[in-house]
Amino acid sequence: MNYQLSKAQKKIARQIIELGLQRDYENGISKIDNVIQKWKSGKLDNQKAYFEIYSKLKNHDKHIGQRYDRMTGSNYLLIIMGQLADEVITLDEISEFNDEVKEIINKWLDLTK
Repeated sequence: MNYQLSKAQKKIARQIIELGLQRDYENGISKIDNVIQKWKSGKLDNQKAYFEIYSKLKNHDKHIGQRYDRMTGSNYLLIIMGQLADEVITLDEISEFNDEVKEIINKWLDLTK
């Protein structure tokens, strides 16, 4: 995809990406919390809980890195499309984009269905 966002659209994109990033962090914490709850209820021993927490954190950190480490203006739409695909953000949350950007995103969503 080779579409350049305007300065105003990039500002909107950064806000949307930050919202999705915060939700991605929350999702990672939730996964770890589920393991901790199993451990607290006695369903996991200490070693298994530790390794499961470590594994989930490592995998989630890899996901975060793959999605957000190359966060430049030319990748903003790709990041947002990934966030939409993972349902970290919603279509309502991209409503501030201009019609042209929303059309590009909707075309991509149609292709992925």
